[in-house]
Amino acid sequence: MRRRYVLAPSAVNDLFQIWHYIKQQSSVEIADRVESVIRERIVFLAGSPGAGHWRKNLTDKAVKFFPAYSYLIVYRPETNPLEVVAILHGSRNLEQVLKDHI
Repeated sequence: MRRRYVLAPSAVNDLFQIWHYIKQQSSVEIADRVESVIRERIVFLAGSPGAGHWRKNLTDKAVKFFPAYSYLIVYRPETNPLEVVAILHGSRNLEQVLKDHI
């Protein structure tokens, strides 16, 4: 079976950090639910890579953004399989964080 998406190492770390933070703040069940929704959105993006929006005010890289709860999935729509480069909380300084991720 062909992979529909890949997580860049930074995105794997982001997802782990999100899960760990939510577990600490709430519970394993809620952390699992949030991770599941994020992964469902990534699967959706793999089938619809045009979804989401460009944020040229944040980066000139060819990446799109798609929301999942208060997080943004940052991905390269032209890649096959779809490459997720970051999963970031919307309240962070996204421009600075993106410089470190992509």
